[in-house]
Amino acid sequence: MHPFLHRLPSLPRTAFALLLLTGPAAAQLAPAGTAPPLACEAYAAGPMIEAQLFFGRNIGNELGVSDRDWTAFLDGEVTPRFPNGLTVTDASGHWRDVQTGRLVREPSKILTLLADGDPATLNLIREIVEMYKERFHQQSVGLAIRPVCVSF
Repeated sequence: MHPFLHRLPSLPRTAFALLLLTGPAAAQLAPAGTAPPLACEAYAAGPMIEAQLFFGRNIGNELGVSDRDWTAFLDGEVTPRFPNGLTVTDASGHWRDVQTGRLVREPSKILTLLADGDPATLNLIREIVEMYKERFHQQSVGLAIRPVCVSF
């Protein structure tokens, strides 16, 4: 899998605060030098993080993580950590191997989680990344985290 992120920092929830407005309107809402609150109330929603994890399925040049292997990992490791729900999408990953310079294409899974951005949640995400890399001999698992407003 693409080696663009290897570690998830433990940051306080306020580090994920983001204002949905930009430009002059944003400057009027918060004093200079302070982070404005996430404006979720305007959408009848609450602030959370959206974490997307990108799992490559090849081991070397061959498909090494079968559908059965993926389902066992999802059911045994991911779902117990995030029992309130998640989304899995099939994908085709493309990335350049930094060791060989070769373009690699591989079947992938994208896991999307909506959760609190507290240190305990971030640690659970880190555990999933490390377990997948170890179990399936992966260089890395891609990870993108962003603040979002969520309602169900």
